[in-house]
Amino acid sequence: MRKPVPRGAALLLAWAAALAQNPPPPIDETVPPASNDYVDGPDSQPQAGVPAGKTFKFEMTESKVFPDTVRTITVYVPAEYQAEKPACVYVGLDGLGFRVPVVFDNLIAQHAMPVTIAIGVSPGQVNSAKAAQNPRFDRSFEFDSVTDRLARFLIDEVLPEVEKHTTQDGKKIVLSSNPNDRAIGGGSTGGIGAFTVAFERPDAFRRVFTSIGTFVGMRGGERFYVLVRKTEPKPLRVFMQDGVHDEWPGGPEMGDWWMSNLTMERALDFAGYDVRHIWGAGTHNGKQAEAVFPDAMRWLWRDWPNPIEAKEPGNPALKTILEPKEEWQAVAEGCSGAHLAANPDGDIFVADANAKKALPVTTKCPSLGPALAFGPNGEAYIATNDGILSSGKRIASGLRVLSLTVQNNGDIYATTGDEVWLIRSGGGKVRLDAGLNGASGIALSPDGFWLFVAQSHSRWGLSYRVRSDGTVDAREPFYDFSVPGDADDSGAGSVWTDRTGLAYVATRSGVQIFDRNGRVVAILPLPGNQAVTSLCFGGKDFSTLYVVSGGKIYKRKLHSAGAPAWNQAITLPRWGAG
Repeated sequence: MRKPVPRGAALLLAWAAALAQNPPPPIDETVPPASNDYVDGPDSQPQAGVPAGKTFKFEMTESKVFPDTVRTITVYVPAEYQAEKPACVYVGLDGLGFRVPVVFDNLIAQHAMPVTIAIGVSPGQVNSAKAAQNPRFDRSFEFDSVTDRLARFLIDEVLPEVEKHTTQDGKKIVLSSNPNDRAIGGGSTGGIGAFTVAFERPDAFRRVFTSIGTFVGMRGGERFYVLVRKTEPKPLRVFMQDGVHDEWPGGPEMGDWWMSNLTMERALDFAGYDVRHIWGAGTHNGKQAEAVFPDAMRWLWRDWPNPIEAKEPGNPALKTILEPKEEWQAVAEGCSGAHLAANPDGDIFVADANAKKALPVTTKCPSLGPALAFGPNGEAYIATNDGILSSGKRIASGLRVLSLTVQNNGDIYATTGDEVWLIRSGGGKVRLDAGLNGASGIALSPDGFWLFVAQSHSRWGLSYRVRSDGTVDAREPFYDFSVPGDADDSGAGSVWTDRTGLAYVATRSGVQIFDRNGRVVAILPLPGNQAVTSLCFGGKDFSTLYVVSGGKIYKRKLHSAGAPAWNQAITLPRWGAG
């Protein structure tokens, strides 16, 4: 007697038989053939009755940002420009491509964009000792580098230089300083350069056109899409163009242009940016970009002068950490070099270098000095070149303490630049580790099981297991910092943890936030993309983050709450291997 076929197996056999009788249609994986057959529309052609702007050029031979370079600056001034009102600004990298003067004439006449002065910036060149032979071309260095150098050059040097000139009919050139009135664009290496300028300085540029952008391994561009995903979204609007056959023939070893642009667009969309793209079948040239440029400008300038604002983040870590609509607020000035600490009431203090005592933060910082921390009873511990001062007494003599954290039992963990020390509450000190590379911030996990030591002269932060007697072992370079393109190290300062075990670190890139597996999951930039040198949690419930950046102290209310080292140890929520 045959055994009956189980019902599930019978259904599977029936489905297989039906599939054999009626196979699904094949998936069409055909890639459209390469085509650069893109035609400029009427907005890229001179139109009858539309007043034409004027263009002039000058050579720029002086620069502190890019010393010894020479370049051409091309300036387009629309016919409608009146010097009584600052004009909006468009900066074109590699000059005024995409038929900018004609397009702007037409769109300004249609009121599809505001009155805008366009500034074409050619890449710099450094002449050799024999000027006609083998010059150094700075294009890749200037445009591909993922740093703020190009932004500083444009903001601090090019735009002021343009304003020194007059129009052909004698009008003074006045450029708007409002970032909402400024756009930047470029193709290829100029495409990534345009995005980098706005990403680094959204306080200066907020509208971006990037064509066949070189988001590949030239000078760090291949890391951009990860940085975009982790960083709190900035108030930018981005239009992207590329073609499925895009590949610069001069450097295919650098990466895949087409896939890098797809990946970048997905990152921007994930992160929460106002982004639009047009993909085509073109190769590495500007044919399609020129054809779509008028529509890109319409989209970028739509609803002007309404301001472009940052959107809600897509990053789940940022969603967990941030309070909606909360932004950085400046609370004090003159605070370069300040080290922040919070007492048990959540009040914020800095150490006065002259009086050698902790002073509450007001609108101005005092004569700033060393690091400090508070103990469980509210006593201040001030680092010095010879130990630590507390309640008028000196402890840990012989140590030049740079950072410290105080446990609930009064024990102190401290760094001295290349060493980590445990200073017992009852007296005595134990050297825990040596040979560190600029040991800076130090913090305990909220349960007291792990010690985080940041290294300012390295990209690695160290993790130690805390043993029952307070000493440590199991050292690992566990925390992998995001390092800016123009830095060799993290520049890390102070470290704090929140009640979920996330670690917040002051760095060159802003506040970097690590998960419990040592990975950067979120980055909070500061105004002007300034470095952060110190931070701490404070406020009534320790849910306000205070930071020192650009000579100011800022605060921001967060959804998370800090866990001071002098708190009683807490049990952390469960966590996985990741």
